[in-house]
Amino acid sequence: MSKFSHSIAVLAGALFPFLCSGAEAGAGVAERQQWVDWVGRVATPVLEDGAAGHLKQELPVAPGTESRAPFATLEAVGRLLCGLGPWLESDFAVPAQEAAMRLHLRTLAVQTVASLVDPASPDKVDFHAGPQILVDSAFIAEAFLRAPRQLWRALPAAAKERWLVELRSTRAYKPGPNNWLLFSASIEAFFAQQGAEWDPMRIDYALRQHEAWYKGDGFYGDGVDFHFDYYNSIVMHPLLLDVLAAVGTRQDWAQLGIPERMLARAQRQAAVLERLISPEGTLPPVGRSLAYRCGVLHGLAHVAWLGKLPPPIVPAQVRGAMTAVMHRLLDAPGTFDDHGWLRIGVAGTQPSLGESYISTGSLYLCATAFLPLGRPVDDPFWSGPETPWTARRVYAGEDVARDHALDKP
Repeated sequence: MSKFSHSIAVLAGALFPFLCSGAEAGAGVAERQQWVDWVGRVATPVLEDGAAGHLKQELPVAPGTESRAPFATLEAVGRLLCGLGPWLESDFAVPAQEAAMRLHLRTLAVQTVASLVDPASPDKVDFHAGPQILVDSAFIAEAFLRAPRQLWRALPAAAKERWLVELRSTRAYKPGPNNWLLFSASIEAFFAQQGAEWDPMRIDYALRQHEAWYKGDGFYGDGVDFHFDYYNSIVMHPLLLDVLAAVGTRQDWAQLGIPERMLARAQRQAAVLERLISPEGTLPPVGRSLAYRCGVLHGLAHVAWLGKLPPPIVPAQVRGAMTAVMHRLLDAPGTFDDHGWLRIGVAGTQPSLGESYISTGSLYLCATAFLPLGRPVDDPFWSGPETPWTARRVYAGEDVARDHALDKP
């Protein structure tokens, strides 16, 4: 039995009594525990090897992705913790088994993050390996923004200083005129959050360009052009809102009404995503980066975590819809290899669905779907009764209120 399999077996044994009681306590309890089980399965290989300094050695290199190896470990850690951050940061009461897993993964996460900038660690990242390092540094910055106490302040002082140095070094890379502007902005927002020297112009430019690229009805162009893909959810809306949460009251952004407009657009995008989930728990396989699996739900998960779902959407219907999608995309045979690592694909192993920039590390963006675990157990997202999502209601013949576009802003 592999180390990962043993860990899962131990966790499954510990969680069994709680899983059995879930049906009695309500659908939300059982579904939350299912999400926690998925977290354990996705996160354990990355963080156990990362904490031990073995991530670079153990992270699989898929055929044809060798050129991505310098970035893959930072990709895996940053994207994973970007999604787990709110849950790791939380200190509200949860069942004992979930609390034990949260503490365990939190401890491993801090050790892993410190290892990535430790000159003596085999996992030390080369922050001068190329422009892609800007992207993956931004996801670590996002993790710090979402878990400032448990992922940032918990680091040893030396590790924090090294991270500040390395993150500043990414300013040498010029972001492209597209969603990459938000990666530079996220890093600067993190500096601002921590009271470090930050560059408002990098944030201002990203905000104003996305204002200029807005196409309507909750969709931004990826640069000047519109792309029919999930990048509004994967990157744009969540990073825009997180940047504004950190620095939105500074400069003149609030006076321009940018925070309110961008929230309304993110809410509309979340509503569209909820409607795209079929009664069977599938999403249209359109656009690039589908190998992020349930990471394409980042925008919906983010708005749900913020508690900003737009009416008439009920939080419990989003919980049910997301659970159905995650089941289809994480439980499909072949999703994980024999050692517990994610494989390229959407529903199983489908390497042809991976773009040239997709490596094993990239796949851990799927963890952004777990953001609502950062809401308490008694929150309506988890405590609400089972509620069918929009497509399920429509195709069951229910008379559902019509959809309408976001005309303004």
